Amino acid sequence: MNIQEPGGAGATRRVRLADVAAAAGVSTSAASFVLNGRTDQRIPEETKERVRRAAEELGYRPNATARTLRTGTSGAYAFVSDFISSTSVANAMVRGALRELDAHGALMFAVETQGNADMERRLIEQLVDRHIDGVIYASMFTRHVAIPELPAGVRLVLLNCLPPAGVADRGVTAVVPDELGAGRAAAQVLLTAGHRDRIAFLGSFPDGMSGGQEWGGLHPLALDLRVQGITARLAESGLALAESIPVTGWDVADGQAAAETLVGAALPSAIICANDRLALGVMRALRRYGVRVPEDLSLVSFDGSQLADITDPPLASLALPLEGMGRHAALRVLEDAPSPTVELLPMPLGRTGTIAPPPLP
Repeated sequence: MNIQEPGGAGATRRVRLADVAAAAGVSTSAASFVLNGRTDQRIPEETKERVRRAAEELGYRPNATARTLRTGTSGAYAFVSDFISSTSVANAMVRGALRELDAHGALMFAVETQGNADMERRLIEQLVDRHIDGVIYASMFTRHVAIPELPAGVRLVLLNCLPPAGVADRGVTAVVPDELGAGRAAAQVLLTAGHRDRIAFLGSFPDGMSGGQEWGGLHPLALDLRVQGITARLAESGLALAESIPVTGWDVADGQAAAETLVGAALPSAIICANDRLALGVMRALRRYGVRVPEDLSLVSFDGSQLADITDPPLASLALPLEGMGRHAALRVLEDAPSPTVELLPMPLGRTGTIAPPPLP
């Protein structure tokens, strides 16, 4: 709210702390103590309520610059990501962080760099100039990242990414999904259903290829960790993957093309797909050739995207806890001194409509 200035046609000014104090009938210092939540002064509760009511009626907003000078903190944080904001699924991380920070009365600036290092540097410099208290530095998929340079006192939490080896010892906190545990869970659900020596994995990259072209060939750690979890759990039961089927991309068309090469040969009893899009492609191809899921072939996948709910039957998928990851990162960056640790969030298994015992020989 603005206050009308006397003598000037339409002249207004911003509501000041002194205006609130005058309306409440208290000193400016008393109004400041109340509105800043100070408890080191004995002010009657009735007076506090009068000050709050006056501030609300006048539409008083504290001066952010003054608060920063007074307290050394701004209550503002930055969410810096590569491709997350423009990615329909991954942006749940932004939503989770925003909701958690808002619940704590903090402000969040969200910016996206599209993986451009120069743009990232400029954006972070501009955000630091606005006296942010901390940065949530996030990646669209789990990978190692170079740690951004921040002034002393600006907290840093990595979200869905990890620092290079040794950096964690300098106080970096990371929040990532438990991909290794999810791989073990994918193998376990098939073992429990009775599958043994005819389990295949779909989604590895061919030799010489480290990642999809869409993301500039950057290597997602999720792939290796998921496969490690699968193979480790199978090995504990004296088993191994029957085969690993490579793809050049993780989209529906790639899954469909890969599945078509299997039809007519000896089908595996189960396929673990690297993500839901591949699994949807497999289901499309198998249905076209009369192969039933899960009666003839079981499917398990990762990500827990909306695709897992719209398939028929519903796809068994280990879900990325994206919003929860955002919330956890926000809680860590709010801490005065985030502990240097890697926090693993579980990936729960949703529906199991595409899992059944293996078909009889």
